Amino acid sequence: MRTLWAAVLILGFASPAMAENIIPEMLKTYEAAGASHFDAKAGSALWHKKYAAPENAESPKPRSCQACHGVDLTKSGAHIRTGKVIEPMALSVNPQRFSEAKKMRKWFRRNCKWVMGRVCTAQEKGDILTYLQQQ
Repeated sequence: MRTLWAAVLILGFASPAMAENIIPEMLKTYEAAGASHFDAKAGSALWHKKYAAPENAESPKPRSCQACHGVDLTKSGAHIRTGKVIEPMALSVNPQRFSEAKKMRKWFRRNCKWVMGRVCTAQEKGDILTYLQQQ
């Protein structure tokens, strides 16, 4: 019985840390869409770039990925408008962040539109993921 409980505890604590990183799978998808040679420096530049807010925005302040996710991606961020906590983006401290393709597509769609005012290209997504993979 003790062995069973020990196994349950180990699996319970180990599974989040062992979440499958699907970034390589996503990068292959972006390559199939025509992107290539993903660059962490380009991803970093996109991540830190400030974009003008749309004319109809509540706040005229420029937008960037780091505005909500923060400068240190190993720490939690906060949504700039709602204050809702955003879990760390760094793969090194939050491996489950990159374990579900559906969620990654959803957040790229929402966040690219909110920050850049448009959908990100496959190249931009690949560059950003390559940058985040190194954090």
